[in-house]
Amino acid sequence: MNILPFEKRCLILRLLVEGMSVRATARTADVSKSTVMKLLVNAGKASAAYQDEALRDLPCERIQVDEIWSFIYAKDKNVARAKSAPPEAGDVWTWTAICADTKLVPSWQIGDRSSATAIEFMDDLRPRLAKRVQLTSDGHKAYLEAVEGAFGGDVDYAQLVKLYGSAGGKGDEKRYSPAECTGIRKRKIEGSPDPAAVSTSYVERQNLTMRMSIRRFTRLTNAFSKKIENHAHSVALHFMHYNFCRPHQSLGGISPAMAAGVTDRLWDIEDLVQITEDAMPKPGPRGPYRKRQISN
Repeated sequence: MNILPFEKRCLILRLLVEGMSVRATARTADVSKSTVMKLLVNAGKASAAYQDEALRDLPCERIQVDEIWSFIYAKDKNVARAKSAPPEAGDVWTWTAICADTKLVPSWQIGDRSSATAIEFMDDLRPRLAKRVQLTSDGHKAYLEAVEGAFGGDVDYAQLVKLYGSAGGKGDEKRYSPAECTGIRKRKIEGSPDPAAVSTSYVERQNLTMRMSIRRFTRLTNAFSKKIENHAHSVALHFMHYNFCRPHQSLGGISPAMAAGVTDRLWDIEDLVQITEDAMPKPGPRGPYRKRQISN
């Protein structure tokens, strides 16, 4: 069995986490597309499993949550006329949480924008936190039931509702410009949230980081995900690199995981390759094993 050299695996993962597409990574690393995809799947599984176990008992005090849009195979409006579209084709949302102090992303959830996904997201987030937190979300109604079910009254929760006006400009300039934010409204939902800390700025900046670092989230390209499983693997790999390997300027050059006390050192791509290799099942004996028969 051919085994990809360790240095080549490091190169492939480095290219992927820096925002290159699968095909571009294959061309740059001089390997096949299937080789890149196989490593992405294995690294994504290992990253999700490692973070699920490591991101526990976190000292976070201020949490911001938001959702970011993407799609699988085709946008919702185009699924009906798409050829061979899988059942999960259409719009997909990645729900993310970020600690405003350590910049750690302790939890994320991939699904639709319904209350059911919000509940799964909050049910995953709550057990990872060591203390009562101040939580801020946008005005999405799905959060109300989800936060109440996961936290009960043990949270200081507020919503930041942004008010938008029409975008300026004409033609394409108007088409590709976001709506203009004309004001905000802070709304207390539970507990006693500090009005000065009611913000979604950090989680919205994380949305930009995702669009820059995960090629599948880049708009107006053909690099979008064709399968939701591979979409999930890419997101897990991104957050593994972001949380453990990427020094954060606002933290003085340490990683979010170091700031949160999850690790005591700055990881490198080699560490990601190593945990991927450690998570792989060990090969057994080749071919069927037959006990030797000894005749009398």
